[in-house]
Amino acid sequence: MKDKSFNPCGFSSFCVLHRTIIGAMIPLRGTGHNSERKETFANAKVMALNVKDAKNVVGALAGDIIGSKYEFNNHRSTEFPLFAPDCEATDDSVMTVAVMKALIDSDGDDGKLYECAVSAMREIGRNYPSCGYGGRFRVWMFSDEPKPYNSLGNGAAMRVSPVAYVSRSIDEARRKADLVTSPTHNHPEGIKGAEVTAAAVYMALHGFSKEEILSMAENYYALDFTTDGIRQTYKFDETCSGTIPQALVCFREAKSYEEAVRLAVSIGGDSDTLAAIAGSIAGAYYGVPDDIAAKAFAYLDECLFGICTKFVDYVRMCDESSKN
Repeated sequence: MKDKSFNPCGFSSFCVLHRTIIGAMIPLRGTGHNSERKETFANAKVMALNVKDAKNVVGALAGDIIGSKYEFNNHRSTEFPLFAPDCEATDDSVMTVAVMKALIDSDGDDGKLYECAVSAMREIGRNYPSCGYGGRFRVWMFSDEPKPYNSLGNGAAMRVSPVAYVSRSIDEARRKADLVTSPTHNHPEGIKGAEVTAAAVYMALHGFSKEEILSMAENYYALDFTTDGIRQTYKFDETCSGTIPQALVCFREAKSYEEAVRLAVSIGGDSDTLAAIAGSIAGAYYGVPDDIAAKAFAYLDECLFGICTKFVDYVRMCDESSKN
């Protein structure tokens, strides 16, 4: 249980405002749940997050929450309730929100983004110690002298999607992806995974076709398989190379955001991260339906929800600035 007196986000008054709109938020993994309150939140409107495209950054968070129930109890079918009573926001959601905060704090200055990412991930992450971090990331997060630890894990890709929302080119999205990834996942495979995911999200946001997105991705990964072909044999794999191709194929086969997430869960493996990555791309491409977005936001406490809301405002500001 986190110490509620600790507020690394610095948005206490902002959070109180949105608490009155959406209600007291649902605890994250390791803090329990209240099904009656969740049912109420399921009807919430995404009233503060209706900026065109920007709310779709919730695609990664919703995928994580939907997949969380099945991470260690795989469900190899697309038939399941999207938001089951024991779904939770995990480290994938917490770190995606931390990247949002790093982008806000660095305010377009890539010279500051690396240090802002280190600060945001450690400050916010420490407030949610039971949300499912990997062992080496946990050590890094609580270290007095955090150093990159050469990870090639899929954590590089699950948190990176917000960079695409504030980038003005694919190259900028890749550069920002490197900066928010290299504090921990500085192995070439980790960097590659973050770059591919960020580029795919950027392209999805900016009108590229699915064929163009997948052609870009095939410069990095082989996508010569189908979800049906791997569903019964795919194993839990926390590496970028063992997760991102599968998430991309889910996106390729899907005709909607919801279908992409369902396909990601259905192949088994690291279900929450697969669904977070597939959801981040599909959310940017298809849009996240308002009802799914509202339900996902309801799983966040006021601090994390406040950062999401502020990030949407920041994306709007960046869009307006780029038009001037």
